[in-house]
Amino acid sequence: MATKEKDLVHQNAIHVEMIRKEQRQQRLHTEFSINPHRRLHIIPDKPMSRKPKEVISENSDFIEAFHKARQEPTKKYSMPLTESQEIGWVSKPLIPTNRNDDRLNFYRRSSDISKHQESILRSSK
Repeated sequence: MATKEKDLVHQNAIHVEMIRKEQRQQRLHTEFSINPHRRLHIIPDKPMSRKPKEVISENSDFIEAFHKARQEPTKKYSMPLTESQEIGWVSKPLIPTNRNDDRLNFYRRSSDISKHQESILRSSK
């Protein structure tokens, strides 16, 4: 019986030592964060459910920064930042458009010959 009690005392000492080791490694995490390496599946609300809208206080600095970030690069910066931005940086046409100028506008026009050919093609169908 003495050996049995020694075994219980020995096992109890091992158990106490294991608990102490575990408690040294345990930390209380109070901040919630999402694991970036794991996919997050978000389930939307039901279509007919009515949920009160969240009231968000307006922060003008944040809103201005948000709108500035969404602007086109030509409006954000005075000059292109990279070489790839140089292509197409000036997007205004070099020559103002004039619809009456025949040098740059090639509209479909019909002459006597093209009208005659078109009438032949229509009658052959």
